[in-house]
Amino acid sequence: MDGGGLRQLGAREVPGRRHSRVVLDFFRDAGRRDITRDEVPWCAAFVGACCSRTGSTGTGSLLARSYLKWGEALEKPRLGAVVILSRGRDPNAGHIGFWIGETDSAHIILGGNQSNAVTVSTFGKERTLGFRWPTHVTVEEEIPQSETSSSLTFHQALEHVLEMEGGFTDDPDDPGGPTNKGIILKVFCRHTGRTLNQQTRARRVAELREISDALVQKIYQGRYWTPSLAAEMSGAIGFMHFDASVNHGLTGAAKLLQHALVSEHARLDVDGEIGPLTMAAIRRANEPGLLRAYAQARRDKYRSLGHFWKFGRGWLNRVDQTETKARALLGMAPANAQSSTSPTKGNDMTTINGAAPAAKWWGSSMTIWGAAITALSTVVPILGPAIGLDVTPDVVRQAGEQMVSIVQAIGGLIGTLMTIYGRTRATQSLERREMQVHL
Repeated sequence: MDGGGLRQLGAREVPGRRHSRVVLDFFRDAGRRDITRDEVPWCAAFVGACCSRTGSTGTGSLLARSYLKWGEALEKPRLGAVVILSRGRDPNAGHIGFWIGETDSAHIILGGNQSNAVTVSTFGKERTLGFRWPTHVTVEEEIPQSETSSSLTFHQALEHVLEMEGGFTDDPDDPGGPTNKGIILKVFCRHTGRTLNQQTRARRVAELREISDALVQKIYQGRYWTPSLAAEMSGAIGFMHFDASVNHGLTGAAKLLQHALVSEHARLDVDGEIGPLTMAAIRRANEPGLLRAYAQARRDKYRSLGHFWKFGRGWLNRVDQTETKARALLGMAPANAQSSTSPTKGNDMTTINGAAPAAKWWGSSMTIWGAAITALSTVVPILGPAIGLDVTPDVVRQAGEQMVSIVQAIGGLIGTLMTIYGRTRATQSLERREMQVHL
């Protein structure tokens, strides 16, 4: 595979006179200890270092094209293969990295010196010069499942995402615009190379409606699954992270995951990049605790959005279902939905997997008792005389006008607070029961 290259994601050059120790270590492990500056092109050094760290041997050269004769040639790419690309018209220049996926027109490559850093980037397939595989690793020695860190599969995660996304929608309040199976029109056109403007919009929408399952899979795998590194995480966290990457975007999901890690006492910058520090923090974290914190971070994010009033119930239900399935991957029973008990929840009737919450007796409702106290304290003294209850004058004469005002104010305040609090914590619908009152 990549010799731990994924763990180096985010490593970059240091601007100015200083130099990145990580980049210089790439040169050292690639056999070029003479290089002492990180400005020297280092894509081949990154590959050479990864080879060295897995017991293999690179070419010892800093030329990407030197790997065209390294190892064995592959007729088609496979995960972890070395891919060599051309660069411009110079017959000696090139770029090199590890193949981790593809779209219809581009290869997705984990490489060094991509925007001066170790990143996952796409490169046009027309630039491909060759794919190589180390001679000491047979095809049957594909990466062990344990090294991919989970039993979570792309198809397993995608099945859940498609269930959550549903079919075609074109809601005017949805900033994504026309969407089918979770793929918005702009992404569809960008991925397929189709032109999108006022003249072609209607045609593109019609094409989006008819998008094939194969294309849907390619877009999700190339745009979200591979770049999000969900497969490198544990099954439960990867499951949650893939769903979040689709719904919040890659950077947004990365920040939410980092927020969750920080809330679980990890020392980490929330920068939206899943690099080696973030991956290390994920491996150290308590999975159930991190999963719970990640789900809550998503709920909090949804509640901050302007369209929560319209889409909030669906968003929160999505998190509930994702968390429930992720917990199942950990062999854990479903947790009580955090969104159902949160005091900032927008709707107290959210269901999980379509099951309505059990009803409760109205006499157990703090909301109703709060409203009753408010009425007795503030409404009855005013409207009482109209129904034959002359309360206020007698009370005023006996206790004084100021005392009544204080009692009414305190009672009204307490009742109002109980009403608000009871409403926000309500998780069950009310049912009617017979009751007898003895006077």
